[in-house]
Parts: sequence; structure tokens; C-alpha cells
Amino acid sequence: MKKILCIFSVLLIVFGTAFFGCGKKDNKTDTEQSETSVSATDDTTTPDPKPVLSGDAALKDGETYTGREPLALASFNVTDPENTRGLSTEKHGYGYGIAKDGKPNEISVNNQKYFETNGYKAFCLDTKSTDKVLYLTFDCGYENGYTAKILDTLKEKQVPAAFFCTLPQVKENPEIIARMINEGHIVGNHSVTHPSFPTLTRLQMANEIKGMDDYLRTYFGYSAPFFRFPMGEYSDSALDAVGSLGYTSVFWSVAYSDWDLNKQKGEEFAFNTVMSRLHPGAVILLHAVSPDNAAALGRIIDAAREQGYTFKSLYDYPQE
Repeated sequence: MKKILCIFSVLLIVFGTAFFGCGKKDNKTDTEQSETSVSATDDTTTPDPKPVLSGDAALKDGETYTGREPLALASFNVTDPENTRGLSTEKHGYGYGIAKDGKPNEISVNNQKYFETNGYKAFCLDTKSTDKVLYLTFDCGYENGYTAKILDTLKEKQVPAAFFCTLPQVKENPEIIARMINEGHIVGNHSVTHPSFPTLTRLQMANEIKGMDDYLRTYFGYSAPFFRFPMGEYSDSALDAVGSLGYTSVFWSVAYSDWDLNKQKGEEFAFNTVMSRLHPGAVILLHAVSPDNAAALGRIIDAAREQGYTFKSLYDYPQE
């Protein structure tokens, strides 16, 4: 009897090990497949726990900073996550050239041709509108007190603008972001962590965009299909990946070195620099942290209008 029990125990151990061993192998396969999923559903893109308003007044369930209804989260599917088509991943730092005499620099003109020729959802210059249109955009990485003044000016002058924000900027300044949205401006997607996109996989790119979009949808009831590459660094693969998610990448044809707070040169310099570089169809990039921009903005708007320019929203850009 003891011999029979011994044999039975050995058989149980052998078959049990084989059974559970197969289970572990299958689980590993499932994990490997999820890592190559084309849906950007990584846990890092889930909105953070309920944020807190100024004065420690917590949002209640279903509330948003804008007073809008929360939006359902979007499902982003990444086209060709492994880049099997071999699109170039070479990093390009965006150059626009200095416009003068009311004409865009040839570099900006060629950039726009490149985007259109290759079918990328991207633009830096409006070559389709026949009117003298301008698109005013700001990059926002942090808040130092000037954005509210900029918003005051835009409201007074009735000018639409786009503010490209990172997730930390949105989390830390919800009232400012809500004001942008409620006053009719665009809050564009500038990613979660501000990485160099050409260094990321296509799935990682999608997660950077989705993380920002998820937060805006959940806590602001808002989403906009416009993206700006952090540091202006892009590649062909990155342009294609962002476009496949339904976003238009927005570059620029007018800018100046306004982001360095140690090199501000005063309101007059900001005014003269921007005005000297205006041209029809220009996408203007300014930084909201600049005291010079905040001081000169009203004058820039007035002077541009006196020259026959009209400020348009990115939504007005001709897509066809």
C-alpha cells in the first residue's frame, strides 16, 4: 500500500508541475504581446487621482475645472508600432529662418512643402489663405505670473491663441488652463514629460500624447487635435506617428529667443523683433514666461491689424 501511495504522489507532482508550468509560459506570452500592443493603454496614461483646486477645495466626482462635463477617454491606436516601413528616425532640430520684408524665410517655405509633399499632418506656414492671416501660439512649460496678463490682453483685443502646455503645467495651474479654455483659446498638447520624440518608440510617443489628453478630458472636459513637438525636435517617423493619432503638428515661421529670462531685452525689443518678422500666413511662436512678450503683446496686435493682418484660430487653417 505504501508503495502504491508513493507512486501516486510522484505522478501527482510530475503532472502538477507540467500543468502549472504551462500556465506560467502562457502568462509570459500574454505579457510579451501586451508590450507590443498598438493601443496606448499603459498605466502611466491613466489620469492621476482627483486633483485639488486652489484653497484645497477638492473636485467632486464628475466635476471639472472648466465647469464642463468630463469627456470619455479616447482610444489611441498606433499605426505600425514597430516602424516596419522604415521611416527615418533621424532627429531634426526645427529651423525656420528669419523672415523679413513681409515674406517668410525660404527655410519655412521649404518646411511647409516638405510636410505637404510627404502627406504629414503638420504645418508651419499658411500658404493657402489669400488674406493676410496670422496664427498666434505660445509654449508653456511653467508659470511665472505673465500668462494671466497675456490672457487679459487677448481678451481685450478679442484675439484667439493656442497655448501648448505640458502636463505638469496643467496640473499646477488648473485655473489658468481653465481660463484659456473658457475664453475660447486652444490648449494644445505638448506631451506629458517634454521628451525628445525622435528618441522614443512610436508607442511611447502615443503614451506621451494620450497621458496629456486623458487629463484634459477628465478634469477639464476638453480636448484639441493640435500637438507641438517638445524642443521642436522631430523625425519622419514621429511626424507620421503623431498624425496617425489624429493630431496636427504645429510648428512656426516667426519666433525669437524669448524663453531665456536672463536675456530679456525689454518691451521695445520684443515689439520691433516680432513686427519685423511678420508675413502673411505666419505661425507666431512666443513663450508665455517672457515679461517682454506680455508687455508688448497689445501693441503687436494693434500694429499688425493696422497693416491689414487678421488673427485666426488654428481651427481656421485650411486643411485641404
